[in-house]
Amino acid sequence: MVIISWRKRPPLGLTSSLAPVIFVFGDDYIRGLFMLAINPGYAGQTLRVDLTTGKIATEKLPPVEELKRFVGGTGLGIKILYDEVLPGVGPFDPANRLIFASGPLGGTIGGSGTISLVTKGPMTGGALSSQANGFMGAFMKFAGFDAFIIQGASAKPVYLYVHDGEAELRDASKLKGKDTWETQDLIAEEMGKRTSEVSVMSIGPAGENKVRFAAVAGDYGHVAAHGGPGAAMASKNLKAIAVARGWKRPAVADKEKLNSLAKLILEDVQKVPLNIFQWGTGNTYPIAEKGGWLPIKNYLETTYAEKERFSGPKYRPMFKRQRTPCWGCRFDHVARVTIIEGPYAGFVGDEPEYESFAAFGSLTLQNDPAAAVVLSNEVDRLGMDINETGWIMAWVMECYEKGLITKEDTGGLEMTWGNVEAMRALVRKIAYREGFGNILAEGAMRAAQKFGSEAAKLAIFTGKGNTPRGHDHRIMWHMILDASTADTGTDQAGLTVASPATLGLSLDTDIYTAEGAASMLAAGGGKMPFQDTIGMCRLALIGVPNPRITETLNAATGWNLSEDDVWAIGRRLIHLLRAFNARHGQSPRNDFPSARYASDPASGPAKGNTFLPVFERARRSYYQKMGWDLDTGRPLPETLRKFDLDYVIKDLW
Repeated sequence: MVIISWRKRPPLGLTSSLAPVIFVFGDDYIRGLFMLAINPGYAGQTLRVDLTTGKIATEKLPPVEELKRFVGGTGLGIKILYDEVLPGVGPFDPANRLIFASGPLGGTIGGSGTISLVTKGPMTGGALSSQANGFMGAFMKFAGFDAFIIQGASAKPVYLYVHDGEAELRDASKLKGKDTWETQDLIAEEMGKRTSEVSVMSIGPAGENKVRFAAVAGDYGHVAAHGGPGAAMASKNLKAIAVARGWKRPAVADKEKLNSLAKLILEDVQKVPLNIFQWGTGNTYPIAEKGGWLPIKNYLETTYAEKERFSGPKYRPMFKRQRTPCWGCRFDHVARVTIIEGPYAGFVGDEPEYESFAAFGSLTLQNDPAAAVVLSNEVDRLGMDINETGWIMAWVMECYEKGLITKEDTGGLEMTWGNVEAMRALVRKIAYREGFGNILAEGAMRAAQKFGSEAAKLAIFTGKGNTPRGHDHRIMWHMILDASTADTGTDQAGLTVASPATLGLSLDTDIYTAEGAASMLAAGGGKMPFQDTIGMCRLALIGVPNPRITETLNAATGWNLSEDDVWAIGRRLIHLLRAFNARHGQSPRNDFPSARYASDPASGPAKGNTFLPVFERARRSYYQKMGWDLDTGRPLPETLRKFDLDYVIKDLW
């Protein structure tokens, strides 16, 4: 086993672009001081862990020219996934990879504790890219690593412990069955550290039981959820990754300029409407309802009388709050809350974000914000994707109301709209795969198909097997097109509040046409994939002009990327993701929305506009605009060449 150990602080006067490394082989310390040239913004190495053999080794990052093409985070993860996970390798196969990656801004300015988790996921059977905020992305860099690459499968439960540049696998037998909060506490206790001194990302009981949409939760309430990464992690018998906070800080090319840009970014964020900076994303609830994109009663309704109760100024007086911000973040949207009144008084959990309130509020007609706190935190602690859980609950409730699912099916649970205790019980049944919960643990699409065509008509999902984010996308056809064609396990463009004008399109673009939807998605599709490469929280960049983000990346790395370069990075990832999934057997037959997902709203701004009849035309138009083959959906050879992906051509063509 080869372990790289940072035994001492660097000598005074050591230049910031160089780092000392002492190599330690087994138990025999062969000490030698080496100087590794590190690209500014990067630690310069990745940690590869083979759980089958127990071998741990470090590897250098790719050359700088390749870093400029993929950057870090999702980009680095997708490149590794494509190169190392070959067709025929399943999500639960030991040969699958689990990649945790930070980016060049990780651990530098506020909100840069983000990681991207990339793997082949069980929900879609294709590539999965999910982000989590908190501390892991920063602590990883402080420990001297840009990414962790996990392969193989352990014979017994283990967790990976990274500290001071060292890495080791530890027995996790006593953590089996523990939820994600308990796991964080127990690992910190074993290390003899405060919980703030160690970042832990773990799976809960849902992951251990391979619930298809199991999540990986970190630092209590920060979750990489979409696509089922927790189930993939469980298949490797890996309970957690724990990184102790170290002293090392990533070197940057222009620290003064980076700090100046960080101040401007903070000012940009503070100007965002609805004062999300102070009140968090829950404050979008009323505007979402007014705009027609709040999901209500499984898409049966478009108005929600209780919307104001889920806005920050209304619900926060119900709780005692203690801020628990992510690494370096100034937002007041992450807090530990204690419910101080009502039937759940005394319950302690994290303050939910908008999508949690949507899942256990309007979507399921549950009207108590305190109950939404309880439900959201129990889902997080058990380790499941809250969006998928919400869509499943709403579908079950509608089926129950219409007699398609009965009390006998549910094991005695009365799944009426807004029934909090029934939802709490069903959440646990899903996590432990008990009875009816075992069916639902397969996700909305697969569960709906088991109950026949009438029940399937009521469920919201895509042909790949995933569900959308917590919105009513019928008001924004491009988002239905995105979620249905995306290759990340969720939507990949992030155009929820986009308009033709913001995407540089003509003001007369009709978003309720096949051509309009395709134009919207094609015009805006590269921004979010690029943001997921740099190691920063998307919310910490909300309202920040694209040129400022590019300038910030350049200040950290010393590069001179242009806006065209950044656009190309985002598009390159979309094409490589599409190539990975095509190579692994996915095709246009997987790129479609369920009937309810693309249905006609009963009322509201989008009433009378039904996407389903023209979806096929929109999909083909999008393929054409992206440079993909209309019949197979594969990126054309000329498209791959344009985006420096020549090596992929032989795999597809």
